[in-house]
Amino acid sequence: MNISTITHNLFPPLLQEIYDPPEDLSIRGVDFWNSPKYENTTFLTVVGTRHATTYGKEVVNKLVSDLQGLDICLVSGLAYGIDTEVHKAALEYNLKTIAVLGSGLHDSVLYPKVNVRLAHAIIESGGALISESDTYFQAQTWSFPKRNRIMAGMSEATLVIEASLESGTLVTAHLALDYNREVLAVPGSIFSSQSKGVHYLLKEGATCIEHSKDLLYALGFSEEESTEQKLETSVANLSREEQLMLEEINDGISKEALIQKLSTTQSISQVVVCISKLEIENIIKEEGGYIRKVH
Repeated sequence: MNISTITHNLFPPLLQEIYDPPEDLSIRGVDFWNSPKYENTTFLTVVGTRHATTYGKEVVNKLVSDLQGLDICLVSGLAYGIDTEVHKAALEYNLKTIAVLGSGLHDSVLYPKVNVRLAHAIIESGGALISESDTYFQAQTWSFPKRNRIMAGMSEATLVIEASLESGTLVTAHLALDYNREVLAVPGSIFSSQSKGVHYLLKEGATCIEHSKDLLYALGFSEEESTEQKLETSVANLSREEQLMLEEINDGISKEALIQKLSTTQSISQVVVCISKLEIENIIKEEGGYIRKVH
């Protein structure tokens, strides 16, 4: 188990700005603040109730899936409910994710125990677990609100998905406001107690997030920038066969000519499947009988 420690003077500017920063932080996994892979990453804290409803889980999945391909890191607390859904969705859609813990970083004290495997998956994906507590510190009731200031402080914005009026999630949101960060909230059902805290935040001036475009706008992504970044990421993750297809397409080619060119090294069915996959991923499109790259 590899754990590194960074002191206050090495914190990134966002976390140094808050009025009550931790003295130091332990990191298990990638030292993301000093990693070139995180150099231009936008950090978004996403929090919510431990008693997530089906609606809340669907919201997490929808919003996170729409961020796929963007250089965004989702920060949450590894807790039951919305936190767990956020980390799982980030892993599913290949987004970076960081868990800020109210315990130490050793497996024996990770809380909740049921998420130890999820914690390992976060580390293996190139993410990290962080804590200001000693390695073997057992989480206490007071340690969770304390860690919330780190989540609020290290991100450009905090997004709230489901919270009751008594939820600790509201603590994170209020801390984000204190730190002059954007607070975003997804509205819920008027019949659900897990919506009352979110609706309270909306009445207090939180930015309403109804779909991914609202979220991207709040994070400073224009539609053109997000499309371009997603395209660059998609192209970078293509197989060799898919990259060869893109090279053949250039500025435009008929479907029949493309199949004929590639059928010398692949079966026709493989070529057709490859074309369909690139169309679904919005990397190429067919217009007027010609296949072209999406620019």
